[in-house]
Order: sequence, then C-alpha cells, then structure tokens
Amino acid sequence: MKKQKDIGQTFIIDRLTNSIFNTISGDSFRTEVSILTKTDLKNITSKNGWNFDWKAELNDLKKEIYKLTIVNNPDIVQGLLSIQRETDHIFMNLLENAPFNIGNEKLY
Repeated sequence: MKKQKDIGQTFIIDRLTNSIFNTISGDSFRTEVSILTKTDLKNITSKNGWNFDWKAELNDLKKEIYKLTIVNNPDIVQGLLSIQRETDHIFMNLLENAPFNIGNEKLY
C-alpha cells in the first residue's frame, strides 16, 4: 500500500459553530449560506475593499458562488466562497472574508 503524503495546511480552525461572534460585544449570530446573486455584487467590489473579482467568478458558469450572511440580515455579506464540482472532488477556487472581518479591527 502506497504511503500518503501529508500536505498540511496553513490555517487554524479555532472553533466549529453555526454562528459568528461580534468582536466588540461577544454576541453570537446564527449564519446561513446561500447562492450569491448579481444583485449582491453591487457592494462587492475592490473599491469597497474586496480583494477578488467576484463578478468574474459569478460569470464563470463552471463555478458556484456562495455567500455567508447573518440570519435575518441577508443584505450584509460576511464572506464568499467559489467552488467548482469535479468528477471526484470539489475544488475551492476562492474564499474571502468581507473587508470588515479582516485584521485586528475585524467586526466578526
């Protein structure tokens, strides 16, 4: 039997939850994942601090784009994920936190 190579990862998962935590108040908010729409893209631009071209991702018909939002607050996108389904796996193309959720001053 061939020995598998450990490829390791460079990220740390600090907790697994179905919610996000406000860094100021410590409150927890339930989240939901749904499909990103063209209407959502209005505020998801480099001008607003997003690093990737999510419009190009959404226009690529081979990819599925999902948004993370707080339950009952679907207009504020907390993060985005682009995946592509292959025959034997799912490839994650891009993953990005909203600009206000990055760094020492992050909100969630």
